Amino acid sequence: MRRSLVVAISLALACAASPAFSAEPAAATSAQSTTTQLPRTARPDHYRVQITPHAAQMRFDGKVSIDLEVLQPTTSIVLQAAGMQFGKSELQPAGGGKVVPATVAVDEPNQTASFTVTAPLAPGRYTLSVDYTGTINTQANGLFALDYPVADGSKKRALFTQFENSDARRFIPSWDEPGFKATFDLSVTVPEAEMAVSNMPVASSKPVGKGLKEVVFQTTPKMSTYLLFFSSGEFERATVNEGGTEIGVIAQTGKVDQARFALEGSAEVLREYNDYFGVKYPLPKLDNVAAPGGSQFFSAMENWGAIFTFEYALLLDPAVSSISDKKGVFSIAAHEIAHQWFGNLVTMAWWDDLWLNEGFASWMEGRTTRKLHPEWDINNVDAAQTSRAAMGRDAYATTHPIVQHVATVEQASQAFDGITYGKGAAVISMFEDYVGADAWRDGVRRYVAAHAYGNAVTDDLWVEIDKAAPGKRFMDVAHDFTLQPGVPLIRASSSCVAGNTQVTLSQGEYTIDRKDKQPLHWRVPVSLRAGTGEVVHTLVDGDTTVQLLGCEGPLLVNAGQKGYYRTLYAPAQFTALSAGFDKLPVVDQLGVMMDTSALAAAGLQPDADLLDLTAKVATDAPTDLWDLVSGTLNGIDSMFDGDEGRQAAFRGYARSRLVPVLQSLGWDGKESDSAQTKELRSNLISTLAALDDAQVIAEAQRRFDAFLLKPDSLSPDLRSTVLGVVARNADVATWDQLHALAKKETSAMVRDRYYGLLAAPKDKALAQRALDMALTDEPGATNSAGMIGDVAHEHADMAFDFAVAHREQVDGLVDSTSRARYYPGLGRSADSLQMVDKIKAFADAHIAPTSRRDAETVIAGIQTKLRLREERKPQVDAWLRQKGY
Repeated sequence: MRRSLVVAISLALACAASPAFSAEPAAATSAQSTTTQLPRTARPDHYRVQITPHAAQMRFDGKVSIDLEVLQPTTSIVLQAAGMQFGKSELQPAGGGKVVPATVAVDEPNQTASFTVTAPLAPGRYTLSVDYTGTINTQANGLFALDYPVADGSKKRALFTQFENSDARRFIPSWDEPGFKATFDLSVTVPEAEMAVSNMPVASSKPVGKGLKEVVFQTTPKMSTYLLFFSSGEFERATVNEGGTEIGVIAQTGKVDQARFALEGSAEVLREYNDYFGVKYPLPKLDNVAAPGGSQFFSAMENWGAIFTFEYALLLDPAVSSISDKKGVFSIAAHEIAHQWFGNLVTMAWWDDLWLNEGFASWMEGRTTRKLHPEWDINNVDAAQTSRAAMGRDAYATTHPIVQHVATVEQASQAFDGITYGKGAAVISMFEDYVGADAWRDGVRRYVAAHAYGNAVTDDLWVEIDKAAPGKRFMDVAHDFTLQPGVPLIRASSSCVAGNTQVTLSQGEYTIDRKDKQPLHWRVPVSLRAGTGEVVHTLVDGDTTVQLLGCEGPLLVNAGQKGYYRTLYAPAQFTALSAGFDKLPVVDQLGVMMDTSALAAAGLQPDADLLDLTAKVATDAPTDLWDLVSGTLNGIDSMFDGDEGRQAAFRGYARSRLVPVLQSLGWDGKESDSAQTKELRSNLISTLAALDDAQVIAEAQRRFDAFLLKPDSLSPDLRSTVLGVVARNADVATWDQLHALAKKETSAMVRDRYYGLLAAPKDKALAQRALDMALTDEPGATNSAGMIGDVAHEHADMAFDFAVAHREQVDGLVDSTSRARYYPGLGRSADSLQMVDKIKAFADAHIAPTSRRDAETVIAGIQTKLRLREERKPQVDAWLRQKGY
């Protein structure tokens, strides 16, 4: 699953009330050691599922026959089920024995249904047959409907499923846990004019009267319930063939051409993965299905053979899509296709090891995007940025290990976070660098081959990597970084001794809010460069001394920036490094600046060191560096929010750095512009507008006025940026103009963007209009929660108070998997400790005690932000005075 953009910048995840599971650690793949909610008295082999949706009535009829094995005598078969009503239920022994009626007892709070017979069932094989009905939802849980506008102004409705992590139980009474794999036969009855899609190709289709048809799909491979998929609607499909696999993209009628780039990219990615994993993709087809709307939880889902992706992450509309959109489409497809092996073919035994799915897919996404589109990351900086983003979350006391015990459905939902994805990808990048790319790939291939169509835990992968890289102490390193939380801190100093550089390294912990605790300890792979420029690798286990040849050049730790740690240099070494900053490779310049920024934020390094680095960057420096400078200055500026005089002084410096760069690029792109140049132009415009640069805001407004008269006057690469600046600074007239554009737009994807813009204004009265609109039917069921979240960026208290005051309505606008994250997240940008009290009160009233990590993380972020501001602002003031601002 690829998290949505909202989730990617959020601090936590959660869902609605659900049961506690057993507290056994998922330490092995055997049935007796894998966590489960269900009795271990039976297990499924095969499901035959018949579904008839009634889309207009938002309900469906279902029948399921489950071939199962009873493992020990029992009178009840207990399955997971939620939101269902049951009809006839019966059990029959395999081979045609006597049919036995079963009574059904539903435990809705625990999301189970028990099918009980009068006499104990002996161990052996049986078939459980059940008739039932269920609900079609408005949010992405179970079977759900999405309504969208079409060119003639009318609306259409399409159906989709979303089951990860625990929502297949809303579609089929089942063993809805990753460790209970089975095969599936699915048949559906849908309108004849609609296309039906599932994991496998269609086996047969026939009319059944009343304008309906029955579509039967081929049998799936053995897989977990959360990977089953069904969709129906007025769709079109385009295909290509790659290595005998039919690759398809499916979109609403008239939009499939906008998925051509995704289609071609998917073929490239599949070819690369077939080679890398050493196991060919095993299904006959691989579709990617585009859906209008959005989710607070995710943007795409890796259903085996039928990936689900919201339109904004799959389609490219030539009128509105930028280079950033294009990069996003490719990388998201690369992520989901990686899951076809890591997640689908080999599945984690339980949610404790979710990172085996998501961390690995995130790493493969980055690795494959860099390989197939090197022009998008010419300086190899994306991996370094991924690792530093994860460190920002990992430095708080509310973090967690990559491998974590999950005891409830809410905790499983919370596990889809920046640690699982970002830190997971970052440590894999470090591990691959440590053992070598060939050894890493060989270990991965053996792991996939050994566990295909089964389940695994993290150590199953480590065993294979360790075999491929003997003598590396790999298990020690891997366990240190995956079984405990936090970020190592490497302190570094050096001296010239007899013509060589003697480096002293010591290890601590980089933390923002747990400084009173004993630091954790890691065995850290460290790469060093100095003197002759040769990179030297060492394993830091406590205090370490390393000798490098020669004394020329400054000491650089974490050369190439693949290590998952922060580096704190002794003052003399930092001064030397800063003096030669522009001579470092770009990726190392970024690494040094990102570490300096983080260390300054934690009070471990002076803010003057960071500001000095921002002053050293030349106007014609690489775009990646200016992207970082822009973001760094924007972050420092936010420390002065509410303090206009001091903020004005800082903005004078920030604009003096950024305006000349934008002037050198110009507002209008050239055909020769690289992807990085296009993105930097947009980022500079957005940042300068956030810094209240009057000229930039006026130019954005001028271009918007021209756009209203001639829409194609605004290039796709600037469209979102210009509209965003205009929306944030909108007055009543401008807001009304944006509203009119939203109401008349017939493209679902573009329409969704307009409603997001309506929630962006700084003006409180306009923000309130957006909040009020979010509770109407106008924006669409999956846009409203996002609008409230967009308001919260500028008006945290207003949005939070509004959502809580209308909680019953807002709950219906948010995926159940997101609710415990969603409400605390609205307060994230607050500038007052009053928000801390509000979130605590909300959590006490509405979030289970076992599911409050998200709320606690937001609270810690607010408290720490306010404390650090007061510590850092005087340092920034002093530096500005010294520089004459």
